[in-house]
Amino acid sequence: MDIAGIRKLNDWVQASDNIVFFGGAGVSTESGIPDFRSVDGLYHQQWKYPPEEILSHSFFERDPAEYYRFHREKLVIDGVEPNRAHRKLAELEEKGKLRAVITQNIDGLHQAAGSKKVLELHGSILRAYCSRCRRPYSQEVINHGEGVPRCSCGGVIRPDIVLYEEPLDQDIMEEAVRYIRNAEILIIGGTSLNVYPAAGLIRYYRGQKLVLVNLSETPYDSYADLVIHEKIGEVFSRIAV
Repeated sequence: MDIAGIRKLNDWVQASDNIVFFGGAGVSTESGIPDFRSVDGLYHQQWKYPPEEILSHSFFERDPAEYYRFHREKLVIDGVEPNRAHRKLAELEEKGKLRAVITQNIDGLHQAAGSKKVLELHGSILRAYCSRCRRPYSQEVINHGEGVPRCSCGGVIRPDIVLYEEPLDQDIMEEAVRYIRNAEILIIGGTSLNVYPAAGLIRYYRGQKLVLVNLSETPYDSYADLVIHEKIGEVFSRIAV
């Protein structure tokens, strides 16, 4: 355990009221949600088509039935609960220290833990809408229904997530950039920082307290002011509020 690194992070957190957190799949793995790119992640499991292809806009348009078979078996995980990292971030926001959570995850666990300001770069599996008329739908129809869900207008209902080949929401990206640019402390956790354009957000940080918390090394370790290679839940459980 990197006691010295965690102690330094704790000192920084105690002295700041302008913290922004940017997280990825590693934040939710401790809740039992597998990530995509680890050895045991979805991208290393056998499937009829590569997950990258199934999770693309063109595949969804071409074969929504096969997409939903994958979606309900691999993306929907019922009964998961926020872990120590989610809960600590919510506490830091409640205490006026954390300004925003920026996440690449689609599981809604930050909100379930109590976080209010959550910018979901890749959308949420807990929302759905018609791909033709944009009418909103409950997540039940996509996550627990059968076959291809259709709107009353005849359009295919889809999850409110960003599929491959689709752009990120520009308004959310611009808001994320503003928070990162103005942050005193930017904590990045549970992400390999290999997925763009989301990973490129780190370049907008202008402060002197860039913290990377991840089990493995990232391409940006050498740019950080503090690097902690530990489980993010373990690290955050040791931060006082």
